[in-house]
Parts: sequence; structure tokens; C-alpha cells
Amino acid sequence: MKKLLLIFSLVSTQIFAQNEPSETPDRLFQLGEIRILADSLRDTQQRISYQRIEKFNRLDLSNALNLLPGVNIANVGPRNESVVYVRGFDLRQVPVFIDGVPVYVPYDGYVDMGRFTTFDLAEINVSKGFASILYGANTMGGAINLVSRKPVEKFEVNGRVGVFSGEGFRGNINIGSRLGKFYFQAGASQLKQKTFPLSADFKKRRFQQTDNRKNAYRDDRKLTAKVGFTPNATDEYVIGYVNQQGEKGTPPYVGDDSKIMTRFWKWPEWNKQSLYFISNTALGEHNKIKSRLYYDTFVNQLFSYDDTTYTKQTRPYAFQSFYNDYTVGGNAEFESKALKNNVFRANIQYKRDIHRENDLGEPVQSYIDNTLSVGIENIYQVTPALALIPGASFNTRGSEQAQEYNATTKELTNFADSKNNAVNAQLGIFYDIRTGHSIKASIARKTRFATIKDRYSYRMGQAIPNPSLHAEVAVNFDLSYTGKIADKLSLQASVFNSSINDIIQQVDNVQPGRFQLQNAGKARFYGAELGLDYKAEKGLALGANYSYIKRKNITNPAILFTNVPENKVFGYADYTFLKRVNLLLSAEYNSDRYSTSYGTQAKAYTLMNTKASVKIYKFISAEAGINNIFDKNYTLVEGFPEAGRNYFVTLAFSYH
Repeated sequence: MKKLLLIFSLVSTQIFAQNEPSETPDRLFQLGEIRILADSLRDTQQRISYQRIEKFNRLDLSNALNLLPGVNIANVGPRNESVVYVRGFDLRQVPVFIDGVPVYVPYDGYVDMGRFTTFDLAEINVSKGFASILYGANTMGGAINLVSRKPVEKFEVNGRVGVFSGEGFRGNINIGSRLGKFYFQAGASQLKQKTFPLSADFKKRRFQQTDNRKNAYRDDRKLTAKVGFTPNATDEYVIGYVNQQGEKGTPPYVGDDSKIMTRFWKWPEWNKQSLYFISNTALGEHNKIKSRLYYDTFVNQLFSYDDTTYTKQTRPYAFQSFYNDYTVGGNAEFESKALKNNVFRANIQYKRDIHRENDLGEPVQSYIDNTLSVGIENIYQVTPALALIPGASFNTRGSEQAQEYNATTKELTNFADSKNNAVNAQLGIFYDIRTGHSIKASIARKTRFATIKDRYSYRMGQAIPNPSLHAEVAVNFDLSYTGKIADKLSLQASVFNSSINDIIQQVDNVQPGRFQLQNAGKARFYGAELGLDYKAEKGLALGANYSYIKRKNITNPAILFTNVPENKVFGYADYTFLKRVNLLLSAEYNSDRYSTSYGTQAKAYTLMNTKASVKIYKFISAEAGINNIFDKNYTLVEGFPEAGRNYFVTLAFSYH
């Protein structure tokens, strides 16, 4: 069946600027964006176009985001979850959205980015520190918005099909059509891999005796559909649907930390569905109202086994765990341009999270959180070169239900209700020094509510729940410059500082041998980002970016922050010749990082990748490449080795 699946994609083009708009903005679903400024060159967001994602062969969300400065890829090794950190903040503090709809998991606020493929996206937008108030609650460190595609022609089709090391297969197709006032966009994709090859330098261990990684399979399938109606030049009404079906294994721990217990886990289901409605309606000449309504589900199964045979479940740590969650919510945004040189926005949002979990043979425990957010944001164009953007919001989260199961009495009881309020406020100043050169300064007070897991989890008997946890608070400062010289050199530089209070941290021995999460911490995250892209000559483009991130635990320096290296460097050289051949070479360096809060480290590494593309026909091209050319043995988290040298071949097609 797979051999009959001929799927194609757009021929890669050269898109390299760190802070650029999409090369094809008319194919961007602009109603799915959440932006502060209309002029994206002065916006607070960094953008990754689909052309750039395909150029660097980034198949999932975390690897695509790793192209940006200030963003670090990480791996929750014991769960085989791919995540990123944005200027040191994790995904609970930098939530993920699809077309402005929140899709993070209700229970713990995380999302496994390895399950999110990039094949159907038009663009990824990343806000750092100064995220729009219109995103709602929990954007303490920023926000990540995945923006889908929108057709402009009567018929468009593009996609790719390919194979890669580890018996891997990728295939996707996107079809779109615009017929008068109606349009539709649909996509289907699969990313499947049985295993991945380890470096020849990896020394075999007790639970890893083969050259290919044990229990490292994945199979992620996605269907997307969007139908839109544009009755006039100002109004638009859209229904969108995303269906993700996934399964994966967790490779066993093969490190040197005796405190870490090896897990033998499989995830038979990691399924997520999102149904949403987005509208934009003009109210006279100067006003409009925009709305979002959404229903999002998450169904998850986790099975723990006795050993690497993955057949028996007889030992105390073996179990079968089931999640059945859903989120329902919406928001309404009013925008007015009634005042000259001024844009005023007001937004109200409601989000209801329902988490239901149980182990096999036990009753279902239910948790319900309700979150309400009311915010305003104003853009005042003082002069053609200067804009001031203040914003403020009030957020409240209340627990409607929280149950716990007593395995001894076989009874369900209720935790005490909890409620927490939080206030966010921010101010941004944008100034165009002259054409092609601008600076931005911003300060933002942002918060993050404690998750259901933070408040109620016993952490397998090691913790004491704390329903009274309140929101973490960060004050983020950013000073950034973007510039372009002679249409050849693009520059970007930022310095930033985040002072964080009421960090939710582990406090040991609250009861003998048991810890509790409390608002006990203060920390400081600070650093700098540099980026440049240079069109050296016809057909040749060069680029690089550098990130420096320092995280200090002020309250308890002995508890170390994990998963973020202090230094990261990325660079590339891209050369096109004969109008049909493209060669790409890229390199990445990451310094040491801590894998545990008590000091276990993942060592520094340098990777080099290469890719060649040849246009076979006007809308068909072939690609091949090598990742980790020098077969480095490296880890993102100690004890969980990443892929050694690996290969891929892809056929791409685009017609419109």
C-alpha cells in the first residue's frame, strides 16, 4: 500500500532571515495568527516558514524550532518526549497553539513535540517574553503558534515521499482550492520509523546490545481539513479539524546514574483531535470582532512492562495507565481603529480542562479546571517611526473537581477546591531608526498557573499534593535590534533578562521521606542572541546564529536547572548552481547541559548535516542527505543516546 502512496511537496526555496515574513504570505492562514504589530519586520515574533522547514529537512516541531536562536531542543528521556525550551522556559511556561487554539495537555501543561509533524504548516511563530495578551493565560515565557496553510489558486497540490535510516518512511500531501468566496485546505501525512542507528562510538550496555536503538519505534499519522467562507473583503469564517494518531516506544536508560531506574515503557496510543471555528466580522469601517471556539481531545495509553521483552506485567512497577482528556473553550476579541494612529483590542477567553485517568482495574479519577482571562492591548503609533504597545490582563483559574483514589480502601475522595488569580502587564516600545533598522524594548510581567499534576500528583507515593499552589511570576525584559544592509546582510541581536518569583520547586522531607511542591523559589534567566544571514553572491547564502542562556537558582543553588546548554551555535552554507542543483551544509554546537537537578550531565557535542537537491522537472525534485556526518555519539539527556550517522532520500512535487 505504501508503495502506491505517491506524495509530494514544494521544491525547497531559499528562506533564511531570522525574523522574516513568509515568502508567500498569501498562502498563510492569517486568521490563525496572533500578532501584536501588523508589520512583521517589527513584530515580537520569530518566524519559520515552511520553505525553511523543508530546506533543512525538519520533520517534527521540536527539530524545526531548533533552527532559531534562543530555542533549545531537549528530550524527556524516560518518557521519550521531544520538547524545547525558549530562553530557558519550558513548555508549561511557553504553551503551544494551532491557529491560536491551545493544544497543550490539560494534566501537566506539556506537549510531546515529536508527535507534531511539520508537513501541513505554513509557518511557525515564536513569541519570547513579550507575547501578545491575546494568547490568554500561562504565557510566562512566551508562546508558540503553528499557523496552517490557505490556498490562493483554483487547485493546488504538493507533498513529499521519502525513506530514511531505521526503516523510516515519510509521506505527506496537501491539497487546496479556492473557488470564489469559498476555499478548502486538506492534508494527510505519516511519519514512521522502526528504530534509529546508534553511533559506532556507542559502547554497548546491558539494555542496549544492538547497533540500532531498542524500543525506539514511532508511527505518527495526521489528517487536517479546513473550510473557509469569505463573503466580502473584510469578513471570514472558517472551520478547521486536526486528527493526530500516534504510537511510540521509550528506549531504555543506558547511562551511568545509579539513581535512575530503567523503565520498559510503550505508548500504544497518543491521539489528539482538535475541532475549531474562527471568524472575523467587520463592524462598520473602523471596528471588527474576531472569535475562536474549540474542542480538543487527548487520549493516551501508557504500558509499563517487566523487562526488555515487553511481554509481561507482573512486577510492582508494571502497569497500564489510561488518559481520556478534553478541553472546550473560546474567546472573543474586539478591535477598534476609531482613533487616529491607534489600534485598541479587548479580549475575553474561557477554557475548561477535563482530565480523566485510571490504571487498569481502578476507577476513573476526574479533574476539572476552569480558566478565565480578560485582557486589553493598545497600539499607539506616536510617529511613523515610533509605536508604544501597553497591555494588561486578569486571569483566574478555579478547580471544579479533583479526585484521588485510595488503593487500600478502594474509594474515591475529593481534594479541597483551589482557586488562584493572576495579573499580567506589559509595555513594548518599537522604533525604526531608519529604513531597514529598528529596535525594540519591552518589559512584561507574566504568570503561569500550577497544573493539575503540580497540585494533585503523589508522584508514585513520593510526594504530598498541594492544592494551594499559586501562579509563578516572571518579569521579562528584552532589548532587540534588527537590521538589513544593502539587501545582502541581515542582522539580529537581543539581550534579555527574566526575574522569576514563586517558582514551583520541590521541598524535601515535608514529611519523612516525602517532598512537596511549593512556591519556594526565585531565579534569574538572562542571556543574548545574535543572528546573521548573508547573500554572498548569486546562488550562495551564508548564515549563523548564537545563543547564550544563563539560569541561576537564587533560592537554592544546589538544585540545578536542566536541559538547556549555556551556549548554542548554528550555521549553514547554501549554494545553488545550474538553476536546478542545490547543496546545503549546516552545523550545530551545543555546550554541556545538566540532565538532573543534582548534577548529572549530557556532554557538549557538534553535529554536521548535508543535503543535496536536484530539480528533475519544473515541479518535481529529488533530495538526499546525511545527518550527523561524522557519526558523533551524543545525548540530549544523559543515558539516552541520539542517532548516529543517518541518511534520507525524498521525492518532492508541487503543482498550482
